[in-house]
Amino acid sequence: MLVSVIIPVYNRESFISKAVESVLNQTYKNFEIIVVDDGSIDETYFSILHLTSDKRLSYYLLNENKGVSFARNYGIKHADGKFIAFLDSDDYWLPEKLEKQVKYMLENNLKICQTDEYWLRKNRFVNPKKKHKKISGNIFYKSLELCIVSPSAVMLDREVFENVGMFDEKMPACEDYDLWLRVSLKYNVGLFDEKLIVKRGGHEDQLSRNFGLDKYRIYSLLKLLENNNLSYEKREKTVNVLKNKLKIYIAGCKKRFKTEEVGYYLRILNDLNFISN
Repeated sequence: MLVSVIIPVYNRESFISKAVESVLNQTYKNFEIIVVDDGSIDETYFSILHLTSDKRLSYYLLNENKGVSFARNYGIKHADGKFIAFLDSDDYWLPEKLEKQVKYMLENNLKICQTDEYWLRKNRFVNPKKKHKKISGNIFYKSLELCIVSPSAVMLDREVFENVGMFDEKMPACEDYDLWLRVSLKYNVGLFDEKLIVKRGGHEDQLSRNFGLDKYRIYSLLKLLENNNLSYEKREKTVNVLKNKLKIYIAGCKKRFKTEEVGYYLRILNDLNFISN
């Protein structure tokens, strides 16, 4: 079974080599690597130049930075594999990740699954909080609150994208939260409960360190409410989560004197309250 491993990268000269090498060193050998360089202006390409002689590796350099959603979608469109796996450029895999995950997916007839993970923060391994604990099966309700699928840990049958669409290129962040919500409406998500990736964090250029990410989750939830196939229960839960995220984001905007955003999101919240009542 051919697996296409897609690695989007932007200005990660210090990380990308370890990420690519962790794929090349997999015990499972039937894969291709698609590195999509999203317009890097550092030494990203030269840091893996010594690896480009491997015929399994393709390197695509985009002319300008278009965001991680565009880069991942670009990789998907150029992929030949039945299964698609992602690896963020600052993460890396343990050697048996692909072998164990492919076997698990085939044995359980899954369309999507993920593995567990180690968290490495500033060169120290740390324990994730309880709220980040991965679950299997119907993950939709828990996914409303926060993203519990890690791109570097997930593997999907490519038909999933045909049924739910790809990453939303309008979203510069939380694009994975958005996709997993759409996926979990249609599919159970399997969990191979073994730590087979190392998720590195704590560096300054991480988007997750910035204020304002909830506005992208709000955008995603508003899109979700446009789905006519949402059951009453799922719609009600989505509205409740959306209201909470709106209140939190509005409070943050008030602290930062973002008056225009306060007004905009207050109108959305008031409309939701009116409809609910």
